[in-house]
Amino acid sequence: MNIVMHRVLTAAFTLFLLLPLTSQAADNFPAKQAFVGQNLTLNGKGIRTKLVFNLYTAGLYVAAPSKDANALLDAKQPLALRMEITSSMITSENMEEAVREGFQKSAGANLAALQPKIENLIQVFKQPIKEGDIYDFVYKPQSTVIIKNGRNAATIAGADFKQALFGIWIGAKPVQANLKSALLGG
Repeated sequence: MNIVMHRVLTAAFTLFLLLPLTSQAADNFPAKQAFVGQNLTLNGKGIRTKLVFNLYTAGLYVAAPSKDANALLDAKQPLALRMEITSSMITSENMEEAVREGFQKSAGANLAALQPKIENLIQVFKQPIKEGDIYDFVYKPQSTVIIKNGRNAATIAGADFKQALFGIWIGAKPVQANLKSALLGG
């Protein structure tokens, strides 16, 4: 019994010593963030899962906090979604498949009209994807700027594209209901 207690206390003390080191890790989802000259506030953050795997963490940044997805999708205000890849299981091929499926659910009748813009976005994901990559999808009225690891990767015009893109996460048929709720501050 004495040896077991000693091991438990040693493990607890070691964990206690490591806590300050882990809390200093980079926070890729700060409460306030500037995106392409737009100062936005974190509305909510969540994890995209599939089966039992965490695929990425996403944070929704807004001009003014809101729990109303339709208002955010319709607004002509700046909006950003940050996505940090947290799984090595994400590849260019399965990201392309997920994007196509997401737009199919989100764009509805506008899918055919948006197809050239969707193809522009898919080109961004043709570059190898690795764990730790950060993608920012930033809507500044009239266009969406896609940034990968701090570098502009594409700019796609149109509020229609913005609505369908952000609709993948917060639209009527989101990729994951509890992720939508988390992004909306739920």
